Amino acid sequence: MNSLLWLGRIAGAGGALLCLASVVFRLRGEYWISGFQIGTLLQAGVAAMVFGCFCLLALLTQRS
Repeated sequence: MNSLLWLGRIAGAGGALLCLASVVFRLRGEYWISGFQIGTLLQAGVAAMVFGCFCLLALLTQRS
């Protein structure tokens, strides 16, 4: 159970950092970074945060 908690936290934090980075690069006027479009990085960040939410939800349902 403790691994789900840490996996959810790490995935959520990583996803938030990816979203923040994509917003910063887009505001600087860049469309590509390391061969990836900025929109792709934003979607990857959202997917990581959703995965983190699912991990934490699974943890909450196991505790009851």
